[in-house]
Amino acid sequence: MEDTLIGRYLPSFQKKPNRRVITAPKFYLFDVGIVNSLLNRGKIEPSTELFGKTFEHFIYQEVHAHSRYSENDYPVYYWRTASQLEIDFVLGEHEVAIEVKATEQANARHLKGLKAFAEEYETKKRILVSNDPLPRIVDNILILPWKVFLERLWAGDII
Repeated sequence: MEDTLIGRYLPSFQKKPNRRVITAPKFYLFDVGIVNSLLNRGKIEPSTELFGKTFEHFIYQEVHAHSRYSENDYPVYYWRTASQLEIDFVLGEHEVAIEVKATEQANARHLKGLKAFAEEYETKKRILVSNDPLPRIVDNILILPWKVFLERLWAGDII
């Protein structure tokens, strides 16, 4: 599936799934600000569903840019099962699984998708990107504040 001038499709990760997965691609407009303007969203308040969607869109834009500008030029996917377990981004051939949550206090319920993905695929890294104040590890999942994640991504430490 090709990119368009106004956005790009994010394909579903479908490598030999044991669970039934959603196959339809997601679509991200090229600029999260344009999305907000077109939808007349106004001010986006923290702790709202809209903030979470915008936050995910922002992280996607950074991951996509990194995949194209780095020497790796890795593919980016998303993964969702029919039972609604989800990973926002799968980098490479399932080397890195990333979930994005706008929460300031990540907990076990935010890790369900990453744990389910790890049951299906061997990954080098599982990361939850959030608004948590400090990096930490929970159940072998790295929880990173978004600024730290972006620093590590662009330093080549994520993939």
